[in-house]
Amino acid sequence: MKRDTQNVLLVLLGGALMKIASTDLYLRYVKPGNQWYLLIAGAVILVLAGTALLRDAWLARAADPRRRGAGPGLAGVTHDHHEPHSPWLLLLPVLAIFLVAPPALGVDSVQRSAAGNSVSGAADPDDGRFMPLPAGPAPELRLSDFVARAVWDGSGGSGGLAGRDVTLIGFVVHRAGSAELARLVITCCAADARPMTARLTGAPDVPSGTWLRVRARLLPGSATLADGYIPSVRVLDAEPVPEPAEAYEY
Repeated sequence: MKRDTQNVLLVLLGGALMKIASTDLYLRYVKPGNQWYLLIAGAVILVLAGTALLRDAWLARAADPRRRGAGPGLAGVTHDHHEPHSPWLLLLPVLAIFLVAPPALGVDSVQRSAAGNSVSGAADPDDGRFMPLPAGPAPELRLSDFVARAVWDGSGGSGGLAGRDVTLIGFVVHRAGSAELARLVITCCAADARPMTARLTGAPDVPSGTWLRVRARLLPGSATLADGYIPSVRVLDAEPVPEPAEAYEY
């Protein structure tokens, strides 16, 4: 790949990072705390690419024109060097970011994953890490927090879900003949996303991918190993909502 091609690709890559990080688009890829890292990385790439372009332009002007000619007996002979065009394919993902911003991961990621919730990082009921539920008739909980409380509440834990209504927000996934409310949880970026789901009983019939705000109550004893640690909830009320800017949970 020629140097000018490399530099142009760097400029586009740095610009793409700056574009993503300057809007809410970056939340489709990384956690909110990584915004400044993207901005700094994009700025550094742009500075390096700009410096390289200016340096190459200066060297081209400063070069002795006589040194560009051919050797004795070859004056006036030019050679065409045909390089492969495949490096330009690297432009495709960059242009995709500029022209068609990819959406956040959603239904397909949940359906391709194994059924069941991972609770390896959930709090143990004996370690006192669960805070009391907020006051109010139906406090809003993250779906991952609700799943963790539901798993340990079945063992007499401190989740505090018994007899309580809660509000959950997620997108609907139809899988194995049932409807589930899902969110994707990331640790660092979308590459490590893992789904958290709750099985809906009495939910409205809406297409997969529809975001809902659900007022629900846990069906006791449903989040067990036999169920893949997927709690079942009875839907008391549900309304469609727009996809939130922060589509992932952290």
